[in-house]
Amino acid sequence: MSELAENREVVFHASGVTKVYQMGEVQVHALRGIDLDLYAGELVVLLGPSGSGKSTLLNILGGLDTATSGHVSYHGRDLTRAGDRELTEYRRYHVGFVFQFYNLIPSLTARENVAAVTEIARRPMAPERALEVVGLGHRLDHFPSQLSGGEQQRIAIARAIAKNPEVLLCDEPTGALDSATGIVVLEALERVNRELGTTTVLITHNAGIAEMADRVIHLADGSISDMHVNTVKRAARELSW
Repeated sequence: MSELAENREVVFHASGVTKVYQMGEVQVHALRGIDLDLYAGELVVLLGPSGSGKSTLLNILGGLDTATSGHVSYHGRDLTRAGDRELTEYRRYHVGFVFQFYNLIPSLTARENVAAVTEIARRPMAPERALEVVGLGHRLDHFPSQLSGGEQQRIAIARAIAKNPEVLLCDEPTGALDSATGIVVLEALERVNRELGTTTVLITHNAGIAEMADRVIHLADGSISDMHVNTVKRAARELSW
């Protein structure tokens, strides 16, 4: 067990998690017996090629999907047995999501896009503060069409953190961006993790990004093929990919 694991609370505990999709007469095994603990405040990178099970695992952790078998708990709360209403509440109050595509509302400003989420949160952060954390405090009243792709993604991150989630789940957040813009987005995620203590899980197929993580989990064919702690983390601005 790493020093990280010894000193931090378990946020997620996954045991024997499998996911099987029925595609016509064919069964697709997306996950094959995943055993995994994720700890408070850590930044984890899930690394692997397309089809390795990264997004399926992330969706199950986030309550967007359910396991075929096995168990997933969040602070001891069994998500595997949760109904739709309970999962909706869990996603709303405890988890922030960032996807490859920004899904901003074009007719709303940056501030208004973030505020739309804070209205349903229990203990929201001010939209202005959330945008400041991702380095966009000066773009509050700009519309998505007036912003670059990287800026739009950072608004999406601000929107995700504005409800003060304990967990931030990011599925290929730099996948649609060039490397220079991607670094800026990764710096925003790095700052969120460092300053807010948000447990952050980031999916990528880009091995270079893994160097910024506390821990790297490699997936292949629905299984964990390797897991290691980065004894030396590199800052996002130092990555080459």
